[in-house]
Amino acid sequence: MPKTDALQGSLDLLVLKILSRRPRLHGYAIMTAIASTSGEVLRAEQGSLYPALHRMEEAGWIRAEWIKKDTGRRARIYELTAAGKKQLGAEESRWQSVSLAINRVLREV
Repeated sequence: MPKTDALQGSLDLLVLKILSRRPRLHGYAIMTAIASTSGEVLRAEQGSLYPALHRMEEAGWIRAEWIKKDTGRRARIYELTAAGKKQLGAEESRWQSVSLAINRVLREV
């Protein structure tokens, strides 16, 4: 199974959780944090991450801001909003329910 398949349906949860721990990250730093925190098991590709960030910004879960880096280049950084914190709780609850259900199926004889 390709590593990206493991992200199916959980990218929002992972991004919101990373931003709750480390606010004001840019997209590449979010991708790196997902990979390193998961022990390199999960990878968010640019083609899925950036549309997800845009969608979450539209939903009001995150806010984005352009900053100028020390190098002079601009970077778009993201942080969680109050609505995003609430959504994170909902996403975590949903994930717990799904995880429990999958574990029940795996244990079934």
